[in-house]
Amino acid sequence: QWQLVESGGGLVEPGGSLKLSCTVSSRPSERYSVAWFRRAPGKEREGVSSISDNGHGTNYADAVKGRFTISRNNVEHTVSLQMDRLKVEDTAVYYCAASRDPWVLDFWSFHWDYWGQGTQVSVSS
Repeated sequence: QWQLVESGGGLVEPGGSLKLSCTVSSRPSERYSVAWFRRAPGKEREGVSSISDNGHGTNYADAVKGRFTISRNNVEHTVSLQMDRLKVEDTAVYYCAASRDPWVLDFWSFHWDYWGQGTQVSVSS
């Protein structure tokens, strides 16, 4: 069975930083890509960042390029999203998702098989 659990959300002032983590439980030796999505109040879900199974391929939405960094630790089965220079517009519930295609990087919905419950990120002064 697959399970994804996000952590690290919270309240931060504009310009501050947060680091989100996603812990992935899967079948032994399973390979998978991971993506972060977010849904802001009153807005549609959007892709934020993604990373391939080996960690060498990454993808970022234009809105977060240069500010967010995705990484993974395949020993601990965790994927992190370091968020720097946060803006009010980054306020959203952030979700991690996994795809059983280990090379997927795009945010097309059909690629993403399993989802976490989400963690709230609030950027406010």
